Amino acid sequence: MANTVNVNDVNRIAAGAKFTGDIATVNDIRIDGSFEGRLYSESRVVVGEKAVVKGDIFATYIDFNGSMLGGNFYVKDTLSLKAGCIVEGDLYFQRFQVELDAKFTGKCQVMNEAEFRKIASPMEAMLRKSSQPAAKPAE
Repeated sequence: MANTVNVNDVNRIAAGAKFTGDIATVNDIRIDGSFEGRLYSESRVVVGEKAVVKGDIFATYIDFNGSMLGGNFYVKDTLSLKAGCIVEGDLYFQRFQVELDAKFTGKCQVMNEAEFRKIASPMEAMLRKSSQPAAKPAE
């Protein structure tokens, strides 16, 4: 059975949009605009060709086409740097794929899933906290 994603389950920062802050999601997210902050996804992060990112990204998979101007990638599984992308930051991953003409300045380190969970735990806790129902007021 094919792994399909419902279009309504994909988060998106569209071209021309600018987002500053923290994001935590269980679903895929696509960035085509500008993002500054910390991003945690339990799924895939796709960064488009004209996107600009500054900050840390924690995800199971990252497909990176844009520009990263400082920050780090923490990837539980596969990080893929696409042709033409520019990355200034450190990369932590289990698997790494680089296309010709991808530009990278920083250090690379292989990490296992336990190391990812330890590093990503504050962001994961933020997601869990935000998904809990609001407490009822005392009567």
